[in-house]
Amino acid sequence: MSAAYDSFDYPGYWIGREYEHKSEIIALKAFLQRIKRIKKILEVGAGYGRLIPSYAFRAKSVILSDPSAKALKIAREAFRYKKNIKYLHSSLENLPSKIRPYSVDLIIMVRVIHHIKDINTTFKIVHRLLTPNGYFIFEFANKKHGKASLKAFLGGNYSFLNDKATKDIRSQTSIKRGTLPFLNYHPDKIKEILDNYGFEVVEKRSVSNIRSCFLKKWFSTDLLVYMETILQKPLSYIDFGPSIFILVKKRG
Repeated sequence: MSAAYDSFDYPGYWIGREYEHKSEIIALKAFLQRIKRIKKILEVGAGYGRLIPSYAFRAKSVILSDPSAKALKIAREAFRYKKNIKYLHSSLENLPSKIRPYSVDLIIMVRVIHHIKDINTTFKIVHRLLTPNGYFIFEFANKKHGKASLKAFLGGNYSFLNDKATKDIRSQTSIKRGTLPFLNYHPDKIKEILDNYGFEVVEKRSVSNIRSCFLKKWFSTDLLVYMETILQKPLSYIDFGPSIFILVKKRG
C-alpha cells in the first residue's frame, strides 16, 4: 500500500530550508551529548534519512522505519556504505510486531507527531519498545509559539495560552480532500501525556526560533544558525519556537 509521502518530493521540500534543518541538528546533537551509552537507535518516520549523519555514529545498530517505500529507497541508496543500518518499511502502529519489546535504547521521532491524531498510542508504543531507562527524542509542532500567541493577544483571545486543545491547521479544502492531519499541540498537553506514560523530561529546546522569509533573505544562514544556537535553551522556558524538541527518559 502506498503512503502519503510516496507522492511528495520531500528532499525537494528541504531546498531553501537550510536554517530549519541546521536548527534541528543543533537540538539533536545537544541531546545526544546527554546520553552516555547507546547500542540501538530507532528513528520513526526517518523519511529519506535527512537526520542520519547526526546520530548514526553513536550506535552499533540503527533502524530506520517509515511508511513510505519511496523515501526508504532514497535513504538506502544514499547510505548503502553504512553497514549498521537496517531499513524497515512500516507504519508506527505495526512496529511492535516487527521490533522486540524493550530492545531499543533511543527512539527518535522528528516531524512526525503533527500527523498523528492518536498521540496516546504513539507514546504507548514508544514506551513498549524502549529499554528500561531508555531515551526518546521527539519534536512536535507548538500550538502556542510566539507568533500565534501574539496574534491571539492582539485579537483579544486572552485565554489562548491556557487552551490545551489540539489544533488542526489544515484548510477546510485540505480536510475535505483527506490530506494528512497537521496538528499543533499545546506543550502542557504533551507534558501531561509524558507523565501518564512514565517519561521524565531531561531537556527541552525551542527550535527554528527566528524562522522568517524576510530574515533568511537579508541575513546569512550561518548568522541565523549562530543566533539559533544561543536562543534554543532560554526560549524553551516560554515555548517560543514553532517547533519544540524534547529529550525524555523512560523511568526504569
